[in-house]
Formats: sequence, structure tokens, C-alpha cells
Amino acid sequence: MVRAGARGAEAGIFGPASMMWRVDREAAVFLGASRALLLQLAHPWVASAIAEHSRSLADPVGRFHRTFNIVFTMVFGTLDQAMEAARRLHRRHAGIAGTLAEAAGRFAAGSSYRANDIAALRWVHATLIETALLAHELVLPPLAPEDRERYCAEARLFGGLFGIPQASLAEHWKDFSTYCEAMCRSDTLAVSEAAAGIAGALFGGAGTWLAVPSWYRAVTARLLPARFRGPYGFAYGDEEQREAERALSWIRRVYPLLPARLRFVGPYQEAQNRLSGRRSDVMTELANRFWIGQPGMTG
Repeated sequence: MVRAGARGAEAGIFGPASMMWRVDREAAVFLGASRALLLQLAHPWVASAIAEHSRSLADPVGRFHRTFNIVFTMVFGTLDQAMEAARRLHRRHAGIAGTLAEAAGRFAAGSSYRANDIAALRWVHATLIETALLAHELVLPPLAPEDRERYCAEARLFGGLFGIPQASLAEHWKDFSTYCEAMCRSDTLAVSEAAAGIAGALFGGAGTWLAVPSWYRAVTARLLPARFRGPYGFAYGDEEQREAERALSWIRRVYPLLPARLRFVGPYQEAQNRLSGRRSDVMTELANRFWIGQPGMTG
């Protein structure tokens, strides 16, 4: 199904005219990265899988690179690169299964989980799609309704790369938003001790000398649904609200003025070079090293 809907061997799954390229090329998507991760961790299966099967706390920068490498290769890679990234993700998830060490939400202690479960994958996919658009619209004009519908249709194709059946994905943006809101209210999501521990360690700088700036914490708290702020240890009072708005006000003024080399992520620049018949230059390779930890996308 994904191959049938792809734009072409070189253009990849979505191609340069797609809404997926238009949204995901923006470096501003990084403003929502922590929000997406925290919402994923709020699913007890995801938190347990990361706690028991991931090196995130020992190597958070490496996890950042591995995650963005897979996602950006699916979006901006050639058709073969995107398909191989999807297979690589599925193989990695296939080896992740276990039992919950604690009760959380509607899940009992000792109940089993597996990473390739369709419902869990659907939630992870939804956090990526919804958060990318939220972050995009923090600093850039909102999409027109018809563009949101295009983005939603392309997100269904993106979901196919996760192995999610089309019948499990919303056909329209309104239905997608309703699903996300219902999940955030449901007892499927709950901040377990594992989730809170992972989040606390990552925001405390575990495994890296980089401290998370207070303004980024404030923006993350602004983007999080209110019910998750307290359990994750995020304050969002008057002071935090002012700090978030100050940061966003500055970013909104400066961001549209940035040159393409800084504003657009490395894999997008690589894809543009590929479609123009050019080899990636040093600047593109440096941008890739920042975003995906290596000079270029791989299949």
C-alpha cells in the first residue's frame, strides 16, 4: 500500500510537494520533541519498554539521533531508504516485549506488553503527527483546513510504515484530533514511576553535559495536556507562562529570518540535493550530523 502511494523512487514516499515535507523540514519541530516523548512515555507499555530495553538514559543524544534518523529517513529518504528504515524499526520493535513491573492506568502489574502492538503503535504515531504540527504552528502561520486534510491523509501513509493498518487510522483531521483528545483523557495513559523516572533523568541531563534550558521546560509544559504536568514534575504557573511566551515571542521574530541552512533540517537539505542531482556538501553533512548523528540518511 505504501509503495503504491509513494511519489517515486527518488522522491520517496511523500515528495517535495507534500505537506509532510513542508511541516517536517522545519527545525521548529524540535520545540515539540519533548512533548511527543512525554506523551509516549505516558503509555505504560512505552515507558516499560524504554526502561527495560533502551539505552536512553545512558545515551540520550544517541537515542535522539536514532529516532530522528528513522523518522526523517521515512519522510525524506528515497523509496528504498524509507522502506528499509520501516523494516529496521519493525525488527527492532519485534524483539521488545515483557511484563509491567507496576500497575499504571488500566494496566495491571504483571500484564504483558509488546512494542509492535497496533494500539500502542497508533498512539506513538499520533504523538509524532500531532506534535509536529503543534510545534510548526507555534512559530509559523497555521495550515489552511485543506492543508490539514492533506497532512492527515499523508499521515495515514506514514502510519503504514509503522505497520499500522489503514482501518486503525483516522481518515480526517477532525477524527484524528478526537482520537488524540480521547486518549489524553483516558485511563490508557498514566504517568507511571518508570515514566516519571525516565523524564526526570532526561530533563536533569542524564548521560550528557547539556542542561535543558528553563525556557524549553516552560515551552514543553505549555504544550503538554494539563493532567500530565504535575505527574512529570512540570510547574506551569504565571512565571513559567511568562517565560514560555517570552521565548516564543523571540523565536517567532527570528525564526522566519533564518537562512535555509539553519531553518531546514539536514535530511530535507539532503533530499533537495538528491532531487537536484547534486551531492551533499559539507554544510548539509554537518546539519545531518546534528539531526541524525551521521553525514547522510541510510537505508
